[in-house]
Amino acid sequence: MSEFHTLLNDFFSLKDKSLKSEIEKKIWNKYGAYGYVLLIDMSEFSLVTQRYGIVYYLSMIEKMKTVVRPVIESNSGTLVKYVADNVYAIFNSASDAIASAIEINKTLDEINKSTPAEWDICISTGIDYGGFLKTEDGDLFGDAVNCASKLGEDIAQKSEIIISKKAFEQIEHHGDYQAEFVHFKISGISLEAYTIKPEIT
Repeated sequence: MSEFHTLLNDFFSLKDKSLKSEIEKKIWNKYGAYGYVLLIDMSEFSLVTQRYGIVYYLSMIEKMKTVVRPVIESNSGTLVKYVADNVYAIFNSASDAIASAIEINKTLDEINKSTPAEWDICISTGIDYGGFLKTEDGDLFGDAVNCASKLGEDIAQKSEIIISKKAFEQIEHHGDYQAEFVHFKISGISLEAYTIKPEIT
């Protein structure tokens, strides 16, 4: 068992609030970070899988992976993990996260031009900013992770990039982007965000 999971078990078992607080601080000191979380979700999982089968869809996921890693890394990001057809990455800059999402969409668009329509790979993207825990075994936890996941998986449509208002406000030059303010309510949570158009002015 990793130290992270040991600390969590200790935290759960303790009754003393001050000792719990000490463990929580230790966890954040060792595993905590601030930055931009990017979540990519491939579109139409259920439809494609029902129509063509899981092996078909898994092969599309593998192709998607060959695209996203070099783009994320070339934009100073860190690819943290793949979960099914989702990609989790972190960045120190909102502009780098947005640039990655735009470039990945453009690259996939080019690939889709050379393949039959049924092989088109399309993604939706969510981006948020805040504190998160990054463990030694490559996992992410925190509000920024949850928000990016909601934006990318539950709200963004095919080829859409949605960045939380909190993350967008960290950008020094907002005018560099064509952005439209949007407001959502999902699972009882109110989310303010911006959709980013693919063209950078």
